[in-house]
Amino acid sequence: MLTNRINTLSESITIAITTLAQELKAQGKDILSFSAGEPDFDTPQVIKDSAIAAINEGFTKYTAVDGIPALKEAIATKLKRDNNLKYAPNQIIANNGAKHSLFNLFAATIDVGDEVIIPSPYWVTYPELVKYCGGTVVEIETQDDSGFKITAEQLKNAITAKTKMLILTTPSNPTGSVYSKEELTALAEVLKGTDIIVASDEMYEKLVYEGEFTSAAAISEDMYNRTVTINGLSKSVAMTGWRFGYMAAANTELIKATKKLQSQSTSNINSITQHAAITGLNGSADADIEMMRQEFKKRRDEAVKLFNVVDGLSVVKPDGAFYLFVNIKEVEQDSMKFCKELLAEHGVAVVPGVGFGSDGYFRFSFATDIESIRTGIARIEEFVKSLKK
Repeated sequence: MLTNRINTLSESITIAITTLAQELKAQGKDILSFSAGEPDFDTPQVIKDSAIAAINEGFTKYTAVDGIPALKEAIATKLKRDNNLKYAPNQIIANNGAKHSLFNLFAATIDVGDEVIIPSPYWVTYPELVKYCGGTVVEIETQDDSGFKITAEQLKNAITAKTKMLILTTPSNPTGSVYSKEELTALAEVLKGTDIIVASDEMYEKLVYEGEFTSAAAISEDMYNRTVTINGLSKSVAMTGWRFGYMAAANTELIKATKKLQSQSTSNINSITQHAAITGLNGSADADIEMMRQEFKKRRDEAVKLFNVVDGLSVVKPDGAFYLFVNIKEVEQDSMKFCKELLAEHGVAVVPGVGFGSDGYFRFSFATDIESIRTGIARIEEFVKSLKK
């Protein structure tokens, strides 16, 4: 009854682990979950007030498929102010979260046999969507000692006549790595003279703790013309449930194609979310964003310190996002086995690295209170000690 493409699609491992942890907690078990990619902070009040005002003013009808003009203007203003990127309204579309942006982009550009280069570790959704659209995934493996970032040489070696797209994530989920301007420039040099699209997922842009953030499209005119910038407000302004993402590209035909697809699938995104997003984009919540960033930085520093004194574990301090990608290879190569036993025996939920394309690791989200982080890492240390006996 079902199609081959849906049968080959895997469920998101992060959602599966988070759901299991919630079920165990509902059964009364003492569970600490570090699996969800979701800030523990509430959406800033100024954004909630915008949504309430929109409801009270009756802004509850259909809108343009790609977003109301005021929202697209707010996105354009944000990209110019923060990223030095200039986009017109017909180069922007609002989507139901950045995952939706990616789905629309892949569906509009990837044909059967097209190769898509994905650095690993990667966000679990990338390869699944590429395969669903008929594309072929080409992984470039990265390691702790490279900060989980690909080099220009690796990229050059991965490109073939069938390469259609490169996916870049900066800051990264699951590793928190951030590409510097110099690193992006080196990758851009390799891409010159090709027709390769760059999908630049910049969802964690506001959560950078060391150095400065650089958008891939801002590197050069060539990169601007080939890059699709994908972003949203889920992580930076704690708006995960609001479902707001957006896509910007110099290629107006590409944006028009995704708009056509969206018109026949979801149509416009939630009208109330659109009004709230304007407030999230225009700087009104900047103080809240900075408060969250500072708190995440404290949690990161504490978690890295605690993990790196656990015999058998190691972790590279991430420059962004709110994840640690913890190396467990000294104690267990099978990350799924490690994570299942950790949850069953010590009530700690983390996500196995195999889901991100890198076995021998787990992803630990520090988007939770610092006392839970301390307790959770102490439990993980007890589990690791039991494995080393």
